[in-house]
Amino acid sequence: MTGISIPLQTVVLLVASNVFMTFAWYGHLKSLSASPWYIAALVSWGIALFEYLLQVPANRIGYSGGFTLAQLKITQEVITLAVFVPFAMFYMKEPFKLDYLWAGLCLVGAVYFIFRS
Repeated sequence: MTGISIPLQTVVLLVASNVFMTFAWYGHLKSLSASPWYIAALVSWGIALFEYLLQVPANRIGYSGGFTLAQLKITQEVITLAVFVPFAMFYMKEPFKLDYLWAGLCLVGAVYFIFRS
């Protein structure tokens, strides 16, 4: 991904990995609800492989490019919420909850404290 800044490479790869992670962790609750848990686990492991193929390089790129470990973790948490809320609403058909907004505001505080120095 030459020509693209390190932070952008890191975030794009983390977003993509998080989409896979979200489906691996929660997608089976809808799509495999009638299947035994071990089938859901095997399918989830298969999906999670793609998460790791994106997440590991994302963290390596970010860390070697100047992100601290804590910055990578908080960035991942922000992305997790940003991916999870649309997933919950559009794929799982759950209603929007004001708690998502409050959680996001808490993460804004976390971002401030982790990135301020």
